[in-house]
Amino acid sequence: MRQRIYIDTSVIGGCLDDEFSTWSKLLFDEFRSGVKIAVVSDLTLQELDDAPEEVSEILSELPSHAVEYVFLSAEAIALADAYIAQGVVTEKHLIDTQHIAIATIERVDVLVSWNFKQIVNLDRIRKFNAVNLMQGYQILEIRSPLEVLYEKEN
Repeated sequence: MRQRIYIDTSVIGGCLDDEFSTWSKLLFDEFRSGVKIAVVSDLTLQELDDAPEEVSEILSELPSHAVEYVFLSAEAIALADAYIAQGVVTEKHLIDTQHIAIATIERVDVLVSWNFKQIVNLDRIRKFNAVNLMQGYQILEIRSPLEVLYEKEN
């Protein structure tokens, strides 16, 4: 069964960033080859509307079989609000909490991001997951793209 990987906008933009391009591009190669499925939310698509054209084109180059689209639901909004109410992050980072909430509700295998301050941060991951458990959801794996790449043995 292919892994369902929720990608936020930083992973897409990472394809054009000197620091992150190697790993973002490798992950996109795995999506194209069918090893993994990119789970993309309407929130990510909205963020891409404000991104430079070369960034939004990256996602459009994936074949349809490689992408699953999910949406910010009322349930996800309520969970994101719970993260803020519990002090995981401030209201200023609402969109980050909404990405986490969508991925949690959609039961993806992992959420990947290059946002180390608000998302891929051990203390915050533990706090997001504590809220998930308090709200009756499962724990969400949160990693950088580097950590989810498929390594072929030599």
